[in-house]
Amino acid sequence: MATITVSFEVLPGGLADKAATYAAVDAAIAVVAESGLTYRVGPMETTIEGEYDDIMAVIKRAQEAVLAAGATRVFTLIKVDYDPRGSTIAEKLAKYEK
Repeated sequence: MATITVSFEVLPGGLADKAATYAAVDAAIAVVAESGLTYRVGPMETTIEGEYDDIMAVIKRAQEAVLAAGATRVFTLIKVDYDPRGSTIAEKLAKYEK
């Protein structure tokens, strides 16, 4: 299968304050960083590239990390660029990062 790109947000629910919310999001980002997949953190979402099943497994672990950080629930928004020829973060950003 070709490399694809997926952007996702994990939105922790049930946390008491902004600091706890950021800590839960940081836990999710740590999961992505530890995955070994290419990724880019943005202000509203994280974009990751790799094989479909590998990315979905990372997203699941990120959700679990948010819950382990104290959230009582997690909402996840996912955008998938599934191009059978492949899709990378670098190609999407190349013209903006010259």
